[in-house]
Amino acid sequence: MSADATKERTYTEAETKARLARDLPHWWFEDGSICRKYRTNSWKGTLMVINTVGHLAEAAWHHPDLRASYSWVEVRLQNHAAKGITDKDFELAKKIEEVVQWQPAKEGGALEGTPKDDASAYIKYDA
Repeated sequence: MSADATKERTYTEAETKARLARDLPHWWFEDGSICRKYRTNSWKGTLMVINTVGHLAEAAWHHPDLRASYSWVEVRLQNHAAKGITDKDFELAKKIEEVVQWQPAKEGGALEGTPKDDASAYIKYDA
């Protein structure tokens, strides 16, 4: 198999932006990466998001760049080996989005979700 045959398909900027708009509306394209900022209620929430992203990235063997502060975490994905955005980036972004934004109370069932008080809140969910 030639080197070209093993190279992952990279998406153009226009293709990337269209796919983000369709599949990951809270993510954006910037400086060759797909990006998402998660707002948290405190340092505790920030660390929980970082650890969640870290676990998913390690399990996927595809590692994002992270920036963090007291009340936010920014995730930036790019396939450095492929020198662009690939399906790996979109798939990991989707899994991160599903897990970080998961709200069990909205699904019904036995899991009630995080209480709606400031002492328990850790992430600022999207609507």
